[in-house]
Amino acid sequence: MSSVYIVQGDTAVGTDETLVISTILGSCISICLWDPVAKVGGMNHLLLPEMINEGAHTSSGAVAMDRLINQMMPLGAERPRLHAKLFGGSSMLAGRTDIGARNAQFGRTYLKNENIPCDAENVGGERARRLRFWPATGVAQMKFVEEAPVLEEPKTEPANEVELF
Repeated sequence: MSSVYIVQGDTAVGTDETLVISTILGSCISICLWDPVAKVGGMNHLLLPEMINEGAHTSSGAVAMDRLINQMMPLGAERPRLHAKLFGGSSMLAGRTDIGARNAQFGRTYLKNENIPCDAENVGGERARRLRFWPATGVAQMKFVEEAPVLEEPKTEPANEVELF
């Protein structure tokens, strides 16, 4: 079995039945696409689907989706046959803007607007997810990540009288 791990902004596609694409999601989302006839699929990992650039809104989410679809087409995928699964969008920072909900809404809206059926969805909540996707078969496994370790502040050593410049 071969595996590819993707991080924010990454996309991976494939046709090999032994290939698994994986990632860990917090407030980010991953949209897994596959064409069941061509047995080709792919997954992306995106955050902030809309960016403000010099006063204008641009959709980095739409660009990421186009990149994913465009990488699948040379492998035999056809847009009318695509199916999707949507994951992520957790609310990871209590009391802050809920970017996770915005990301999940982007995923749902994009798939609806592009007439791509979403066969499975697991979004929201407050926990991170570990995701594995087999692009040739469209099989996805999602597991909630147990609590992340609490990071401790580094211990500071008492300063001496030397001034560095």
